[in-house]
Amino acid sequence: MRRLLLINPNTSLGVSALLQAHAQAAAGSQVHVDVDVVTARFGAPYIACEASFAVAGHAVLDAWAATRHQAPYDAVLIACFGDPGLLALRQMCPVPVTGLAEAAFLQASRHGRFAVVTGGAAWKPMLERLAHSLGYDQGQLAGVQTVVQSGAELARDPAAARLILTQACNDAAASTRAAAVILGGAGLAGMAQALQSGVPVPVIDSVIAGVQHAMDLCGSVVAAPRPLGFAWGHVSCELAATGAVL
Repeated sequence: MRRLLLINPNTSLGVSALLQAHAQAAAGSQVHVDVDVVTARFGAPYIACEASFAVAGHAVLDAWAATRHQAPYDAVLIACFGDPGLLALRQMCPVPVTGLAEAAFLQASRHGRFAVVTGGAAWKPMLERLAHSLGYDQGQLAGVQTVVQSGAELARDPAAARLILTQACNDAAASTRAAAVILGGAGLAGMAQALQSGVPVPVIDSVIAGVQHAMDLCGSVVAAPRPLGFAWGHVSCELAATGAVL
């Protein structure tokens, strides 16, 4: 049996419940696996700007530190399409770490040039920056298209969201000539399948892609974490404990 830890950097318990349902279903279709979802202890209800993203990176490290001894996890998935804290947690964690965006980019790139559709205009430059940092140049990332509504708003009205997102996916595919479109966002988990019949190219669910990639990474050898060499100041006691011994 394998055990996967999903860290929801949003403080929304509703998003965590959505992630739990879809992640467990996706993981269970491959091998017997248990999925644990932990919710950020502080930050924004739903990350939608640079400030909330910055705080989320800290919240991810804090959530992992508070959870790391609860079970022998085989991989960790940062369940936010933007992967806050990805490189930092990878430095500190003894098992493989990935994020929704990294995993979805990887899956989409196998089709060729890909576009991204997500909620919230602030995400466009943030995701372009992330794609570049992960090694996807403009020749691979065809474009990022956002809708006005945030992921949280879309999740609250799935029927309306399907209409809005189907149109956005079609617009993105047509305008960029992308071979695949990523539907990005923790709050949009499960919607890609409902949109697929109305979109002429593959629509990739970032949550399912994240779980699949995390499962593929289980058993991979990662560099042993080293002591950070300093003491944390004014952080949670669990995170403070990682400053001297990991």
